[in-house]
Amino acid sequence: MPIVTKDLSWLTAQPVAHRGYHDMNKTVWENTLPAFKRAVEAGFAIECDLQYTADSVPVVFHDDDMQRLCGIKGDIRAKTAGELGLIAIGGTADKVPTLGALLRLVKGRVPIVLELKGRKGDDEGFADAVLETLDGYTGPIALMSFDHWLLKDLKALEPSYPVGLTADGAKPDTFVVHEEAMQLGLDFVSYFYGHLPNSFITKVRAQGVPVITWTVRDEAAIEQTFAHADQMTFEGFDPRERIIA
Repeated sequence: MPIVTKDLSWLTAQPVAHRGYHDMNKTVWENTLPAFKRAVEAGFAIECDLQYTADSVPVVFHDDDMQRLCGIKGDIRAKTAGELGLIAIGGTADKVPTLGALLRLVKGRVPIVLELKGRKGDDEGFADAVLETLDGYTGPIALMSFDHWLLKDLKALEPSYPVGLTADGAKPDTFVVHEEAMQLGLDFVSYFYGHLPNSFITKVRAQGVPVITWTVRDEAAIEQTFAHADQMTFEGFDPRERIIA
């Protein structure tokens, strides 16, 4: 497994707001421009999810189906970016944003961690479209995915951005699969805090690979994170209200 030598200290320098700094979808909804604006104003890094539209545009949205977030049934990937730009999230005035809209809002002021949500057999051009959208953006960006085929696609394109594995699991056979992914030359790992500590994470950290956790919502998860990883992806509270010992 390659040892990371590039400086990724910015990736772990501040807490990472899960799907933006939302308020658990009360008034500020996940993966919306207000949630990202709120994160920038608080000085938090931003984690968000990317889906791939019917017209090959990366948009910021987590679910495959639109029911939970938009109140309508339907496959997010069956819609064009233009159509999604007219669909309200959570009954608010906010619509499904494109990756380009996110970049224009953030303007390099805080790091962005982009998780590509794959669908095997339906991702042709996804990695290319993401990197094309990022072309010319000068702020700190990291790319990650659970999906090994998307990680392969990203690495094949030789991006200038760090690429990481999103993962979970507490069993040795799972670690074998994770280690296979790391052989792609990945730069960091985002891991479920509830499955720490484990031998896979101990090994990658010993080799200089930064590890962030997901998704931290309480004090116990904070303590678990900082005992076994480098930074947290959080939601539902303000990390500025506590001091990590």
